[in-house]
Amino acid sequence: MTLLSHPAPRAPSAEETALANRLRPLLLHLSRHLRRVVEGTALTGGQLEILALISRKPGAGINELAGGEGISAPAMSNAVDKLEAAGLVVRARGSAGDRRRVDIAVTPEGARVLRSARSSRTAWLAEQLRVLTPEQLAALEAALEPLTALVEGGTPR
Repeated sequence: MTLLSHPAPRAPSAEETALANRLRPLLLHLSRHLRRVVEGTALTGGQLEILALISRKPGAGINELAGGEGISAPAMSNAVDKLEAAGLVVRARGSAGDRRRVDIAVTPEGARVLRSARSSRTAWLAEQLRVLTPEQLAALEAALEPLTALVEGGTPR
């Protein structure tokens, strides 16, 4: 591979930086509202996010989960301990032949809590969307693909 095969990354343009400055606080505000919707549960928003991560990666170990969330393995282990004590996840000896490995999976109660949280958050967001015009809704719909690509680290089409 030569140096010419990978163009040097460019600095964000003034327009991109301005858009980022407008988008960042809106996304943070929306995230805070969505976390508050499930405040009636005994779990924090962060614990629900970890429960959702475990649900998406059944059988993952502490290190894999911690790496995915960008937190330390001891912090992830502590969070999983709390979820396990609440009966929302279970740990089992590794199924891949490594007896030292511990796999983590969501229990049926954990799945129920996740469904309830997702349902509450979706209902709240749908209620907020009711005040938008059809044109505004279409603009949000059009923004979903590039926003998804940003979150997933890909390039929008």
